[in-house]
Amino acid sequence: MPAQLLPASAAAFQTRQAPNIVLNTKVDPMLTAILKRINRIKRPLNSVPQHYRCLTETLSAPSAIWTLCSLLLPRAPESELVHDDNPLVEAVFNYKMVTIEAYIVHVDMVSQDEVAFKLTPETIETLIEYHKDIHSKDTSASTWNWSEKEVQLKKLQEDFKQAINKYVYRTGSTALEGLEEDGAGELLCGRAEEVKTAIMGLFLPLLPPPPRPVDVVRPTPVLPSSTGAEHWWQPTLPSQYISARDTFSYAPSNNTVYTTADSGPGMWASMDLNMDAAMDASLFLDDIPSMNSPTSTSSYSDPQTFGSPSPPQFYSLPVTSAPMSEALPLPSSLTSQQCGISAGFGGFEWDNYHNYGTQMSYAM
Repeated sequence: MPAQLLPASAAAFQTRQAPNIVLNTKVDPMLTAILKRINRIKRPLNSVPQHYRCLTETLSAPSAIWTLCSLLLPRAPESELVHDDNPLVEAVFNYKMVTIEAYIVHVDMVSQDEVAFKLTPETIETLIEYHKDIHSKDTSASTWNWSEKEVQLKKLQEDFKQAINKYVYRTGSTALEGLEEDGAGELLCGRAEEVKTAIMGLFLPLLPPPPRPVDVVRPTPVLPSSTGAEHWWQPTLPSQYISARDTFSYAPSNNTVYTTADSGPGMWASMDLNMDAAMDASLFLDDIPSMNSPTSTSSYSDPQTFGSPSPPQFYSLPVTSAPMSEALPLPSSLTSQQCGISAGFGGFEWDNYHNYGTQMSYAM
């Protein structure tokens, strides 16, 4: 993008001079039609120099002042405005119309195809006075007081003065269609709203300084120094662990004995203690290691508890309890058996044990 250069007359605090005009080698028919319309005296417009001379003389005239827009501004600060029930009375006494006027300082119909306007000294002075007398007071009243408020307010006024003097409105070359006979004119096609928005954007509010960060002093947490029996450091067990711990409680110390579901009063009575025809001495001795083997699969090898009861949920068989007197028969009920060394099983008598030893040695 080529550099957008402006003449020295467009700089801030510069006096008005003849505009800088740049035309193409072939004149635009639009420019020819505009110049013919505004000239009272018919002038020849057959070449580029003729168009250049006619346009320069027209825009350099003292009367060649353009109206860019109009602003409705208050006459006094907000605290001094007239308040009335009739809005028309308030509008008449409290507001005034300020016309924003400018003159052309640059016309480029070659590279940029644009026209540049600079505000007149009278318009600049009017806006500076309004900013100082009305806008500054309103914005100062809407903010709180601090030590450097007046300094910031003066700086705000100086910044506005610089900005309004530097302001240059640039638009397309078609803006020349608003040109009139004496060189004056006004913006068409809604361009006035662009100027109004740009100028009102230069009235900045007075911003107070940001609040200073405050260091929050947090109190030091006090650690518990008590060494009593509170035991504050012990964590609390969840409820499921407490219920599991209660399941494995010790059995009360009473005369109750827990057995398996197969236990009952008639268990020992149903066993045939007289095994005279079922086992002989060698078979009896051979079965002794198998009974003590850890891999025995006896029908009576069901899990039993003797010390403490197991949780009932771990076994499918119901656990029953019976007193020792009901589980074992009394010695008086065993009338067929004898006490002492003469008692035997199936013909095996303990008083003749030496004879069985001889027979076993012969058999081996």
